[in-house]
Amino acid sequence: MRRLRQKWIAASFAASLISSPALACDVALVLAIDVSGSVDAKEYRLQADGLSDALGDLIISEALVNAKALIAVVQWSGTPHQAVSVGWTATDTHEDVAALRKKIEAIPRAFRNYSTGIGEALRVAIDLYETAPRSCQRKVIDVSGDGPSNEGAVPSALHNRLDAVGITVNGLAIEGSEEGIAQYYRDHVAYGPGAFVEVAKNYKDFPRAIRRKLLRELADRLALGPQIID
Repeated sequence: MRRLRQKWIAASFAASLISSPALACDVALVLAIDVSGSVDAKEYRLQADGLSDALGDLIISEALVNAKALIAVVQWSGTPHQAVSVGWTATDTHEDVAALRKKIEAIPRAFRNYSTGIGEALRVAIDLYETAPRSCQRKVIDVSGDGPSNEGAVPSALHNRLDAVGITVNGLAIEGSEEGIAQYYRDHVAYGPGAFVEVAKNYKDFPRAIRRKLLRELADRLALGPQIID
């Protein structure tokens, strides 16, 4: 019954997008992936592959195209170890989304064995908006990680810059490595209008959590209500 309901929702959502006018650009989204020392090779792969798979979801793919969204991917660790792994990529067509997924699948891990600098990751992500190729209605930074910031600027130190650019920060807290990480993300990482934190029980749960998170950010806003992520 649940699978039938999900298929009906996906079909209804796709139909609603076909009949609705395309947006100039609804959202510019920076996906910031944790590659600090607490993340092993298998866990990194779960993040990259889980993100790629989520972007290929029918509802998410349709939402990206309808929103004419811009996507960028940042890998982050401690100071000064942050890298823009995928620059701003337009998702105007399904072919664009498919190409983006291949890029993400092919991203080599940028760093390993370094500390956790969430504030520094935010700094790099904010800087990216200065080079965005189009103006978008919303600006969102997604930060996923399994530990609290322990190096560089604290996340709150970037609040003034986030406010100045009009950026919301959402979090995906990955439990298992640090006790209380979900609450830490709620208290110190998520910021701005409508900000929220999604929680993965562990890295194996990351693919489910990132799909749910993207649904909340994209599909909920454009067409359907919370029922699509039950």
